[in-house]
Amino acid sequence: MRAAIIDKPGEVRVGTIEDPTPGAGQLVVRVGACGVCGTDLHIADGEFPPTPYPIVPGHEFAGEIAAVGAGVTDFREGMRVAVDPSLFCGHCEFCRRNRGNLCQNWGAIGDTVNGAFAEYVAVPAKNAYLLPDNVSLREAALIEPLSCAVHGIRRLAPQLGDTFLIVGAGTMGLLLMQLALRGGASRVAMLDLNARRLEVAEQLGATHTATGIGTLMEHEPLGFDCVIDATGVPRAIETAFGAVRRGGKFMIFGVAPGDASIALSPFRIYNDEITIVGTMALLLTFAHAIDMLQSGAVDAQTMLTHGLSLDEFPLALDTVRGGEGVKVQVLPNGEWA
Repeated sequence: MRAAIIDKPGEVRVGTIEDPTPGAGQLVVRVGACGVCGTDLHIADGEFPPTPYPIVPGHEFAGEIAAVGAGVTDFREGMRVAVDPSLFCGHCEFCRRNRGNLCQNWGAIGDTVNGAFAEYVAVPAKNAYLLPDNVSLREAALIEPLSCAVHGIRRLAPQLGDTFLIVGAGTMGLLLMQLALRGGASRVAMLDLNARRLEVAEQLGATHTATGIGTLMEHEPLGFDCVIDATGVPRAIETAFGAVRRGGKFMIFGVAPGDASIALSPFRIYNDEITIVGTMALLLTFAHAIDMLQSGAVDAQTMLTHGLSLDEFPLALDTVRGGEGVKVQVLPNGEWA
């Protein structure tokens, strides 16, 4: 089969590898759509330490079951599924505390084992979720990032009527914005340097948008109750922290390089009673994300701006790097998704 392969950091190609076969308890999924994530850029650049090379990346995906392994009774060929890429060990200290996303032996499809920028991918059957008829495979490939956003909002635990500032109007920022609005935020402001993405944010319900923090602070001179960085850029994180209201919450959602550092005022954290929250991937939120797409609580279609062929995988990476569109997806088996 054909697949996108990262042989080592900086070396990306599309080539042929052996077809996957399902082991006991596994499925083989014919991939309909797989989204490009910032983590894929980190993997391509050698900035995601858990990743071994060579690897086929791709962890945001959905497709149709092509083969069923021994012992699998709940699925059959032809069923449409989305797949939680999480590979938790189940026996470490954190897994036993129901914190699998912090697993000491953490792994994920497309991050530590071959993923879905390929025509087919083998997955544990327990990670597969049947799709509602009204959710397309392209929409379903947004379930994984939406699951991460749901986990993040749960970690943040906002109150009804809170004001929000979200820095970064990419896929994750726009999903977080929609969840905040659905969850009872009184106002949600979006900050991004990309004016086109801010137009999408306005279309999806943002209260205010701007390319500079000063404009947004004019509307909230005391700051925002909840501020989320969805960029992972140290300078943006520092800017976002300055917009937190006294007694407010600050969540770092974006993935920064492992060696990055930021400068925050410890006196202000103390004196203003600011809560700082981190959020890592997803945790038991996949089914909730499916429900949100099925019900229309989250608008997926507006965010799907690029559907590229597998041969265009290098272009897909460059498109994300350039900040074009919103969600860039690869369709390894063509437009049938």
